[in-house]
Amino acid sequence: MLDAMSMDQLRTFIAAAEEGSFSAAGRKLRRAQSVVSQTLANLEMQVGFPLFDRSGRYPRLTEQGRALLDSARAAARSMDGFKAKARTLAEGLEAELSVAVDVMFPIARLTEAVRAFHHEFPGTPLRLDVEALGAVVQPLLERRCRLAVVGSYPDVPPECDTDFLFEVPVVAVAAAGHPLAALPAPIARSEAARHVQLILSDRSTLTAGRQFGVVNQQGWRLADLGAKHAFLRAGLGWGGMPRHMVEEELARGTLVELALEASPILGVAFSMYASWRKDTPPGPAGRRFIELLREV
Repeated sequence: MLDAMSMDQLRTFIAAAEEGSFSAAGRKLRRAQSVVSQTLANLEMQVGFPLFDRSGRYPRLTEQGRALLDSARAAARSMDGFKAKARTLAEGLEAELSVAVDVMFPIARLTEAVRAFHHEFPGTPLRLDVEALGAVVQPLLERRCRLAVVGSYPDVPPECDTDFLFEVPVVAVAAAGHPLAALPAPIARSEAARHVQLILSDRSTLTAGRQFGVVNQQGWRLADLGAKHAFLRAGLGWGGMPRHMVEEELARGTLVELALEASPILGVAFSMYASWRKDTPPGPAGRRFIELLREV
């Protein structure tokens, strides 16, 4: 009986355990609840014991079900890895490499990586989209790109794997003539909140209802980092910027680094990492592009 067990049954078991009900598992798997129930009943017949206690309003894992859940997950991961590797081997070199890049990524470093990539893979077109926050990750989740280079979005979706690249320091700055630039350190958050904060906004819905490093809820929101940079230079507000973008202006004194009270985002660093969907890992060109982003 156990030899007839299928990966589909294991995935249904995992979904039911994680979602908390057979109807929710059906929605996740896009199947009718009756199909989920029958699939699990067949699996229980094959293993020889109940995996769920159905006596309450919602099914609960039995002791035996809990003992098997991690093994089922490991088997599903192993099968996903097998299929992904087989797909990569069958596909060979990518016909095109599409990458979503975080706007915080140093442009000089990206340029050198692209130059080296073109030298090594002259026949592989490269398509780059530069975005911020969740808009870097959303194209990956929707399969509109093969790779994402993420920094300003803090979460790793469960569908994705990652490879750490490096860190990008972030500093809070204002123009030399801005009132905050004249204050001694540390500047209280309440004082910073009295002035316009320039905030990078998200074109996606992944960060809806969440704030990252926001001190002033009435701040100005901009979807373009270049516009934010220009507004900072013009003295229209203060805000966080990647240090590599403002180093020259800090050295000249046209922008001033602000020493704010401890903030979970401002004045620290973003971890830059490459990300891809687990079911579509990068091929030879994508893997080499990741190496180049880290090396140059």
